[in-house]
Amino acid sequence: MSKYTAKYLEEKLAKELEAKYVHAVDESDGCGGKFSVVIVSEKFKGLKMLQKHRMVNNVLAEELKEIHAFSQKSYTPEEWEKVQQEKQ
Repeated sequence: MSKYTAKYLEEKLAKELEAKYVHAVDESDGCGGKFSVVIVSEKFKGLKMLQKHRMVNNVLAEELKEIHAFSQKSYTPEEWEKVQQEKQ
């Protein structure tokens, strides 16, 4: 059982990446071993998807030693706005 929670991940990512929006979901039935996260940050501007993912993985390097499944969607604010408009 991991000591990490969705709230913990949201707070750390928001702080470290100066994120405008972070939403983490514990998909592991409470054991804390499987998370999916959406992150929106200005720090992602000009980066390719792999670069964004590496940045997030670097922020969570210690946590990812215990989390066995982690998926992320990382957006700039402009990309996020477009995704939100497409949902409507």
